[in-house]
Amino acid sequence: MRPRTLGWIGAGLLAATLLVGTLGVALAQTAPPGGFGPGGMMGTGPWGGSGPGWGPGGMHGGRGPGGMMAGSGPGGRMGGPWQGAAGAAAAPLTSLADAQAAFQAYLDRLGNPDLALDEVMEFQWNFYAIVEEKSSGNGAFELLADKQSGAVFPEFGPNMMWNTKYGHMGAMMGGYAQPGGEPSVTREQARQIAQQWLDANAPGSATEEPDAFPGYYTLHITRDGQINGMLSVNAYSGQVWYHTWHGSFVASLEGAG
Repeated sequence: MRPRTLGWIGAGLLAATLLVGTLGVALAQTAPPGGFGPGGMMGTGPWGGSGPGWGPGGMHGGRGPGGMMAGSGPGGRMGGPWQGAAGAAAAPLTSLADAQAAFQAYLDRLGNPDLALDEVMEFQWNFYAIVEEKSSGNGAFELLADKQSGAVFPEFGPNMMWNTKYGHMGAMMGGYAQPGGEPSVTREQARQIAQQWLDANAPGSATEEPDAFPGYYTLHITRDGQINGMLSVNAYSGQVWYHTWHGSFVASLEGAG
C-alpha cells in the first residue's frame, strides 16, 4: 500500500475518533442531571428534566409521536390489546375538555368495555390521563396527549417499563417489567418510599394517596398543598421513578369517564 494511501486512512481514523469524542461530550452536556430511570439508569434528579424536549418527539420522549419509539405500547407496532388505538386525525388541544375528548376517543377505539377514563390533568408540556379498570377499581395504564398535535399515546417510563399487564417495553428493554404475582410493596409502603425519596431529593414536598397500576404505583407530588409533580414506585422492587416530562401543573378533572 502506498504511503499516501496510509496517510489518508490515518487521517480518516483520527477524524472519526474526534467525531465520536465530540458527540460523547455533546450528549453528556445535553442529558438531564440524574434523569429518570430505575436505580439511576436514566437518572434520578427530582426536577432534573430539561424541558419539553424530553417529552413527545424529544430524545427520551421519542416514545411519543414522531419519535424513535413511537407506537410502542398501546396502539403501537408492538401489538397487544392496544393495537390500532392510535392513528385517528388529531388537532391541537387547548383545554381539559379537548383533552378529555381526545383521551375518550382513544379508549373508544380500543373497544374494551372494562376500561374507563378516571382522571385528566393538564401540565405545562402535555395532558395526562389515568385509565381505570372497572372490574378491579385500579388503574390500568396512563396516557399522554401532545398539546400541539393532539396526538394521544401511552405514557413512557413506568407505564411502559413496569406495567405487568398492559406495558410492552419491559420485555424489550431487559425485563424491567416484573413477572406476575402479588406485589411485595403495599400502597402504604409505596407512599412511605416515595416520601423518603422526596425528603432526600425535594425537601418540603409531600405525596398524595397512590394510584395502583399493574406492577407499580403512581403518586402526585405536592408542595404547599398544590400539585407540582408525579413519581412512580415499583410494586416489586420499591424503585422510584420521577416523571420529568410534565412541566408545571395547571389543572385537573376527576371522574372524567
